[in-house]
Amino acid sequence: MSLIEVRGLKKYYKVGSNIIKALDGIDLNIERGDFVALLGTSGSGKSTLLNMLAGLERPTKGTIKYGKVDLTKLSEEEITKFRNLNIGFVFQSYNLLPQLTARENVALPLTFKGIPKDDRKKEAYRILKQVGLSDRVNNKPSELSGGQQQRVSIARAFVGTPSIIFADEPTGNLDTKTSFEIMSLIKSITTANNETFIMVTHDEEMTEFADKTLFMRDGKLEKVHEKLTIDEVLEK
Repeated sequence: MSLIEVRGLKKYYKVGSNIIKALDGIDLNIERGDFVALLGTSGSGKSTLLNMLAGLERPTKGTIKYGKVDLTKLSEEEITKFRNLNIGFVFQSYNLLPQLTARENVALPLTFKGIPKDDRKKEAYRILKQVGLSDRVNNKPSELSGGQQQRVSIARAFVGTPSIIFADEPTGNLDTKTSFEIMSLIKSITTANNETFIMVTHDEEMTEFADKTLFMRDGKLEKVHEKLTIDEVLEK
């Protein structure tokens, strides 16, 4: 059984007298440990698909199953609980709270899981050290560079070891060198923890890190490119 199974997924919007087909029948399987890139131009449907998979938007039709859990049949309260327990997010704009330190920003998701304060602080420090910011735990976002803020955002997404991490243009505000550093960091953490990572990007260079690239066009999944493993390359 796949970690995520999507069948017949559609999302239609009515704008005046027109029907906009943001997603128009998506079938998709994602396995545990997959590193997935959703690639497409603006309006292709990639961000809508990401939002659907994360339970941030309701589909017009179709199903999204995480194992035996059908996300489309859960209440808003149940979806929120599911996200808190299973999902992390990395945003293009970092979305850090300016009044909190790096450690406090990273520890925040653990608050919603009911983890004691001392344990939250220890886990936040551990993951900040992992992303190379052990000397910046007490700095606020305004005291950090863009690359450092994104590292804090990554630490927050990965704290507590969620099974799935979603990212919306995670390198969109970064220069090329920092973008590759950030993607290499994300890849190493997901590989070490066997976590599933799904990102939206318009940058084809960033798909080099992906095991699976989904090409979106006009609300449809145009094609899927899967990178060969070392064993598969040797067999050829």
